[in-house]
Amino acid sequence: MGTVQRILVKARRQVFSELIGNNPSIFHGEGYDFIELREYMPGDDIRHIDWNITAKMRTPFIKIFREERELSVVVAMMLGGSVHFGQHRFKQEVMAEIAATVGYAVQYNSDALGYMLFADRLYEEGRPTKNRYAVSELTQKVDAFEAVGKKSDYDAMAKTLYQRIRRRSLLIVVGDFFDLPQLRLLAKKHEVVCIIVRDRLEEHPPPFGFASLRDPESGMLLEGDFNTRTVHDYETKVRAHDHALYEQLRKDGIRFTKIYTDDHIGVKLRRLFEGR
Repeated sequence: MGTVQRILVKARRQVFSELIGNNPSIFHGEGYDFIELREYMPGDDIRHIDWNITAKMRTPFIKIFREERELSVVVAMMLGGSVHFGQHRFKQEVMAEIAATVGYAVQYNSDALGYMLFADRLYEEGRPTKNRYAVSELTQKVDAFEAVGKKSDYDAMAKTLYQRIRRRSLLIVVGDFFDLPQLRLLAKKHEVVCIIVRDRLEEHPPPFGFASLRDPESGMLLEGDFNTRTVHDYETKVRAHDHALYEQLRKDGIRFTKIYTDDHIGVKLRRLFEGR
């Protein structure tokens, strides 16, 4: 079984057994136009049962709506060279699994799934669709993307998303966020959720002495003595960066979570969306 097929099988299993669970939907669109309550009739959608009224009246009542407003979900992947890193598996593979898991959840909810793949610019785009093959297409493109040698440009991503997505949507932005993105305007136009993907080694590297490292984005060779003091200084800078990142996202009203390459993705996503 290939990597993509394995990711899709795992993601589908997580969606139906863990991510959704007893909840009929982990996503919520702009809502319905509520009209009235009436008694439940065989064949009605049980998701529309009003449990408070049902408990009071001791007979099932459902909410009647004029029109369901379909939710458009767009997954934006930042695939700069830095995602080509990981102790046990690359961050890029984890991002592919996140894309598959979110994608199956969107399809389960009968919503439309779209995507955009970024690095220094927009490379791939899939318009929101309910096509059954959209999830496998997205997963394949994320997994196969040539990230090495490409620089992450979050500002260009935010500008492109703002200009190209006109209908109010749920935007799920996935990347390692080693830059501070300017997402305030985007968050005023859409609902934005950020998923930060990291490997624990890049946040807490051990002292490993003199070494030569190559930057996967610029290709530059970095040489130096990575001793205890150097590593401590590096960790301090990463913590300061993440503190600034979290504060900025909270200020902009953007929910977020961090997923490490050894985390259980379904559990982390469920906690993220249950907090909506």
